[in-house]
Formats: sequence, structure tokens, C-alpha cells
Amino acid sequence: MSERLRALTPPAMKPEIYVSTDVESDGPIPGPNSMLSVASAAFREDGSRVGVYSANLATLPGAAGDPKTMAWWATQPAAYRACREGVRPPEEVMPEYASWVESLPGLPVFVAYPAGYDFMFVYWYLIRFAERSPFSHSALDIKTFAMCLLDCGYREATKRRMPRGWFSTKRHTHVALEDAVEQGELFVAMLRAARQAR
Repeated sequence: MSERLRALTPPAMKPEIYVSTDVESDGPIPGPNSMLSVASAAFREDGSRVGVYSANLATLPGAAGDPKTMAWWATQPAAYRACREGVRPPEEVMPEYASWVESLPGLPVFVAYPAGYDFMFVYWYLIRFAERSPFSHSALDIKTFAMCLLDCGYREATKRRMPRGWFSTKRHTHVALEDAVEQGELFVAMLRAARQAR
């Protein structure tokens, strides 16, 4: 191949790695409230899992738990205890997390349910404490993907309407790593259904 032709040929794209992410927090927004846990499970398109990351974070100085959120946590004592074990400062966790994402064997795609909530916290914390986001500004929302697959409105795209075959046997526990794995397996099943429908 000539040098000129080689220069015009786009480089081969790395495979995408789907980074299913779940956070637990003590309120609706980062800053006034804190992210208590962050966890990700990274999947290839074929459904194989290539790694996991999980950490519990110390609360932000000057932040406070939202009363409604903390009242909800009072109904989930086991999950709350789980997210308060072994807490570490966010300035230690977030650079470590960013490096973990960057080490994955492909282009990372943030995946969550709902992405608007989880990505808001992860992006804010990444920029504040790691000064970079390996995901750029992009996040893939599982509910939006379900809307397309089910051919229905966004608010109609509920788990109740999704085929049972999309779900793993895992329960949603509000423990960040367990939920990241559970929703990652859901996303991979949806991805498989989309490929088969083509």
C-alpha cells in the first residue's frame, strides 16, 4: 500500500467495551450530596466480562445527606451498611477508577439504568477528583435502548414490559457492584436481541 493510500485509510477501530455502572448516593445531586459507592462491570459485545471495579467513598466535606434519600436508606439497612464499609477518599478513588477504565481492552462506553443519574455523579466526580473523563461526555441509557427495541414510548419502556429472557437470575440489591453486574447482563442480552432482529 502506498504511503498516500495508507494515510487515507482510517485506523482499525478498537472493539467497544460496555462499562455497566451503578452508583449509590445520599441525595439527588453531586456537590450538596455525596456519591457513596461507585461500581462498574465491563463487558465485551459477546457478553464476556473483562473486569470489575468497586469502591466506597467518604462523603464530601460540607455535604449532607438529603432527608428523603436518607429516609429511603433507612429501609435498606444491609445495603447501606455495605456502602459504608472500607470508605476511601474520593481524591484517591477517582484517579484509580479512571486508570482502571483506561486500562480496559477497548473503547469504553458508559452504560447505566438510568444513565442520566449515574453518569451525572460519575462525571462530576471524575472531573473534580481525576481531572479527566475516560468516557468523554457520552453515556448509553439502557431504558432508551429498550424503548427502541420494544418500539414504544420512553415512559412505557419499563422492566415490566421487557421479555423475561433479557434478565439474569440476579436480584437488584442496591449494592453497587451487584447491580452493575445485573444491569450489564441485561444490556448484553438486549444487545444480542438487537443483533438477532437485524
